[in-house]
Amino acid sequence: MNDTIMFDYRDPLIGIVTIFIFIFVASFFTYTFGIYKERKSRQEYRKLLKRFELGTLKEDDYIHLYSTYNLPFDSIILLASSFVHNGQYNKAISVYLALLEHVKEPIKKEELLELLGETYFKSGMLQRSKDIFLKILKFNPRNTISLHKLLLIFQNLNEFGKAQEVLDALEELDEDMKKEQLHLDILQIMNDSIMSFEKKSLQLFDYFKENENLERLVSSFLIKFNKEIFWENIQLVNVLNIIDILWYLDFDDIDWDAVNKCQMLQDIYTAKGYINSSKKSDSFELNVLIALKNSSVETNLDLNFEFICTKCKNVHPIYESRCPHCEDILSFMVEPKLGKPTMNLASLL
Repeated sequence: MNDTIMFDYRDPLIGIVTIFIFIFVASFFTYTFGIYKERKSRQEYRKLLKRFELGTLKEDDYIHLYSTYNLPFDSIILLASSFVHNGQYNKAISVYLALLEHVKEPIKKEELLELLGETYFKSGMLQRSKDIFLKILKFNPRNTISLHKLLLIFQNLNEFGKAQEVLDALEELDEDMKKEQLHLDILQIMNDSIMSFEKKSLQLFDYFKENENLERLVSSFLIKFNKEIFWENIQLVNVLNIIDILWYLDFDDIDWDAVNKCQMLQDIYTAKGYINSSKKSDSFELNVLIALKNSSVETNLDLNFEFICTKCKNVHPIYESRCPHCEDILSFMVEPKLGKPTMNLASLL
């Protein structure tokens, strides 16, 4: 009898060991391939992010993010919003245009169109912005966001007739447009190419007597085109609300008889150095400048101005009838501050 121990190939122990070896090998290769795929995916993602920084994204890249990496729709919108916030309007526009080709849901499509139209507007491409918002209204005539934007666009393009049509539509939707209507009326008068400056001045002054919110717009227009009416009615104006306009006036453009009848005007022009009739002022900034002038101390201290929106509290270096941040109208309040002499920014506009 042969004492050598032989293992039968049908031995169940061999089968179990073989199965375990096979499972181990399969698991090892699966795990290794998974790590390889994950690393490659991360490398591709890093390259894609780098392309974001370089600003060379193409349409397929955004779709790659949206589909392959399963990034939510809101995340892509947030990314585009960051581009808008940083002034990178072309990048944001590329995102919106790319998504529009692949988003099917009507609500998301309308949201994208609104964002695209807003970005075109902020970048100064008013005609494209107008086309986008008009397209939205074809599918949703009650979209008040688009109507409000179109109102701004038509005003900026001096298309006042179309702006009036938009105002009428918003009023039909129970929007309170009294302030916007007043602003539009004033803009139409100011930009009327047929009406004489004399007639414009009289009409604007009549509007101002009925609404003090127009003080700034009307005063600015009258100082440029009809100084006589302005100085004859200076007592109706709160001069501190237009102190920057008065501060930058040339000596010869000032009615000194009117100045002699108003203490605050005397304070302004004493601080300016045009006259020497005030010893002090209720305005802190003017009082400091008057004290320096009276002391004969040589200084280059001057009045500078900034404009604060009473609605959103944002600060702007120049006056605009509509706040560029919250888009409210006639909301800027002038704030004088002491500083080094600067160029009158308003004169460059």
